[in-house]
Amino acid sequence: MEIVLADKTYEIVVKRNALDSVGEWIASLWKNKKIAIISDENVFPLYGEKIQQQLTAYEVCHYNVPAGESSKSLEMATVLYEFLADHQFTRSDAIIALGGGVVGDLAGFVASTYMRGIAFVQIPTSLLAQVDSSIGGKTAVNSSRAKNMIGTFAQPDGVLIDRETLSTLPDARVREGVAEIIKCGAISDASLWEDLEKLTGIQDLLTHSESIITKALNVKKAVVEEDEFDNGSRLLLNFGHTIGHAIENTVGYGKISHGEAVAIGMAQISQVAENKGLSPVGLTEKIKDMNQKYQLPIAYQPWETEKFYTAITHDKKARGSHLNIVLLEEIGKAYIQNIKLSEIKDFLLEGK
Repeated sequence: MEIVLADKTYEIVVKRNALDSVGEWIASLWKNKKIAIISDENVFPLYGEKIQQQLTAYEVCHYNVPAGESSKSLEMATVLYEFLADHQFTRSDAIIALGGGVVGDLAGFVASTYMRGIAFVQIPTSLLAQVDSSIGGKTAVNSSRAKNMIGTFAQPDGVLIDRETLSTLPDARVREGVAEIIKCGAISDASLWEDLEKLTGIQDLLTHSESIITKALNVKKAVVEEDEFDNGSRLLLNFGHTIGHAIENTVGYGKISHGEAVAIGMAQISQVAENKGLSPVGLTEKIKDMNQKYQLPIAYQPWETEKFYTAITHDKKARGSHLNIVLLEEIGKAYIQNIKLSEIKDFLLEGK
């Protein structure tokens, strides 16, 4: 599968045991580079040595950040800039992002800003990263005001997805990724939604992970190719994220997973839209049923409207005095509703 953009084309490899041939893959992309593997303290012990052993033609170093959302910060980015500088990395060198969404976002952000940009690839090891954050070129770190507030658009040179890495994930981390797959079906692919309905649960999904991941990636691929810089249709990928990001921000990063927050966000915004006649009656129940099938939450308590409102006013989908909210016409078809920021509190009150 390829992502074809105006200024860059890159391949997404989805293959069982893909890590066994990572050396050949890197060699097809890069020559004569220093490589820094940026990972975390949980993932690197599982896969780091296997990758390093295949990169004998390169000068390789690695840095493991603490696992968890708290590492997605400007402070950690600064630590990594200094690490690269200490190892005399130049603009001709490169980064491998090895890990889940936090590592991918952080390493991509560092690569895109160190010396105004160096090459990087994504090797996502979580389901969430494999179906969402590793492709499309969004990189970011969080601020105290909002999730992903500080970031860049920077496309990787490639993405390597090995479904076998999912076997080491606890169920909670798998569920986190399932939320993004549910989102893809809801906004753009009714057949993917039907696949999720037919599967019996998490383990059955993992058995069929290659086909499910590929379908979800195709949803994101189509949207990114049409709107690389998030000014139009790419906003559809944010279904559930406006409320989800507000929950993460108000609760505290890492205290609720991104996938759980998005699952709640999808259910809550659909309920609001249904109450206001902006989505069809019964659609919220479908989303809640799907969330619960895959052991994802459907509501959040306490629902603090004032705190949510403050967080949402910093949302990246805000344009001037308005905010773009993603709603569903039906399963498999989404649209963007432009709402005045002054009306957002009324929207949030509908979700209580």
